[in-house]
Amino acid sequence: MKFSRFRLSALLTAALIGVGFGFATAPAGAQAPGGNSSSSSTSNSESTSSPSTAYAQERTPTLIDPAGPTISLTTSEQVFAVAAALNACGYDEGLADSPDVRKRVRGDIDQALAKSEQARAARDAVCLFIAQHRMTGTTRDISQYISLALYLTPPPALETTADLTEMPPDATQVAEFVPLLRTFAAATDLHGIWLTVRLTYDEEAAKIHDALSQMIVNTNLYLKMPASTYTGSRFIVVVEPMLSPGMVNARIYGVDYVVVVSAEKGSVRMSDVRHTYLHYVIDPLLYARSNAIDREQPILKEIRDAPLDFRFRSDVVPLTIECLIKAIEARTMDTGVPIYKIPGNIDRSELPRYEHERQVTLDKAEAVRRATVQHDMNQGFVLTQYFYEQMLQFERDPASLKDTIGEMVYGMDVDQQVHRAHNTIFDQQADQEVLEHSAPHKLTGLDLAEARLSNGDVNSASQMAKKALSHEDDTVESAADAARAHFILARVDLMSVHPNESEDDAERTVNDAIDQFNKTLATSKDQRLLAWSHIYLGRVLDLECKRDQAVAEYNAALAVRDGRLDTRLAAERGVKAAYLAPGHPSQCQDENDDNPPAAGNMPAGQDKTANGSSTPQTGSPKPQ
Repeated sequence: MKFSRFRLSALLTAALIGVGFGFATAPAGAQAPGGNSSSSSTSNSESTSSPSTAYAQERTPTLIDPAGPTISLTTSEQVFAVAAALNACGYDEGLADSPDVRKRVRGDIDQALAKSEQARAARDAVCLFIAQHRMTGTTRDISQYISLALYLTPPPALETTADLTEMPPDATQVAEFVPLLRTFAAATDLHGIWLTVRLTYDEEAAKIHDALSQMIVNTNLYLKMPASTYTGSRFIVVVEPMLSPGMVNARIYGVDYVVVVSAEKGSVRMSDVRHTYLHYVIDPLLYARSNAIDREQPILKEIRDAPLDFRFRSDVVPLTIECLIKAIEARTMDTGVPIYKIPGNIDRSELPRYEHERQVTLDKAEAVRRATVQHDMNQGFVLTQYFYEQMLQFERDPASLKDTIGEMVYGMDVDQQVHRAHNTIFDQQADQEVLEHSAPHKLTGLDLAEARLSNGDVNSASQMAKKALSHEDDTVESAADAARAHFILARVDLMSVHPNESEDDAERTVNDAIDQFNKTLATSKDQRLLAWSHIYLGRVLDLECKRDQAVAEYNAALAVRDGRLDTRLAAERGVKAAYLAPGHPSQCQDENDDNPPAAGNMPAGQDKTANGSSTPQTGSPKPQ
């Protein structure tokens, strides 16, 4: 199989590689806070750039009202409905410490289930779906449903307000949950239950209102920036007591920032909420100066071994933003050291002694802050110390952060910061990121390999997959792991082809990927792995103008009957039209002008007539 350099380059840029273990093709540039990402956050050009190009193509979530307030605290019936369904299916995390309303709703749902066989059947269908889509057994599983809930209309309709291509990748993984949820909501009268608890929800929101308001006011005062400064974006906090107490699920959609929280004994982790609020304030200021920040590129070379998320190690703009936020958090943190107050009406001669007592406590508090900064430096956020020192000067200046941020960025001695980063000893393990998912969880083995691969870290993913293969034995579990490792290595190979390498090397790498996909097909019993192996093979064949063979692979993917929407759409799209690299026309016809293709290698977009001539089809194939 001969691969042209152009096609191999296109192969890498064509979003062949799926997101995480879901393998759905994401919008261009999409991540996964984190979350992200959960969350979900991240990343650009001068002044006109979005604070998060990761979601540049995503539609605004349903609950965001463009005409509404820029900052709001609210509840959401859509999030309630999704959370109620999760609770009905065994989501018991933190139940003992949850407010009474969570237990009340669960009781109402149990009564509805006891009265109706239809309701029980709807519940079983929902629970089966949740069980089949459990990936990690952690908060990450809950996060994808929260992401989906933000794109739903209220019951009873419960319809998505965006196409799959306009939603975050984590939401698309569970998009087929929506009709099951709609049936379950109708059978158990979730809307009626919501109406009975809505006032209680408002009371739960009221419990954190003052603390949230105070956090925003204090942050604005420190930054010397009034809230009215932030235009064109929204910061929304959604209260959902049906989730585990203390959960903070933060995510960024373009220029809109959403935090879903569940209070614990009437309070939430306001530091996590504040971290997202600082992003809301600071992201636009620094993305508007991304060209100036680009001169910090040499720093990236020094943090290759830091335990940072891939986006921080590959893009100086989000790295700079995170470092500035961490510096602000260090300057304003509660150190736990009580600051000595000089009593009033003391004799002037005794003042030096009292001032000394006060200075001792101030030094202790500063030592705690400096230790925090050093920890952040060791994590790889190597500009934190620089911004910490800048914030010391900022606090003595009456100008706002908006007025001084340019001087901080343009005045940075990059060589000095590169030297400082070079001399930093990095930690081996990363801290939990607020904007990805709230509950600490350490991924291991192939789960970690998948996460690294989804973030573009092909070297780490490859090493972990090869390690898994080296430990395989005759058990069922290891056989499944071996198949998954082969699948990871296949995608690593596809991502490793470089446009500048020789055609022979490129051909070897892609053939290695094909071999790994075939090993997956030979060893796996996982329907999702099997289906997507066929889909990837079909796409490679399409790019090499082997249309009949590609269609056979897509049909094989459909025959596997994985049953998930993204799998079926990808396979059906492959059957209907040849896969094209986005932004590049098919070169199949150009290469076969001198030698008309046989029926088995018909270029995409043409049909063979009875006399053997080619006629254009109506319309042209669309790239995925």
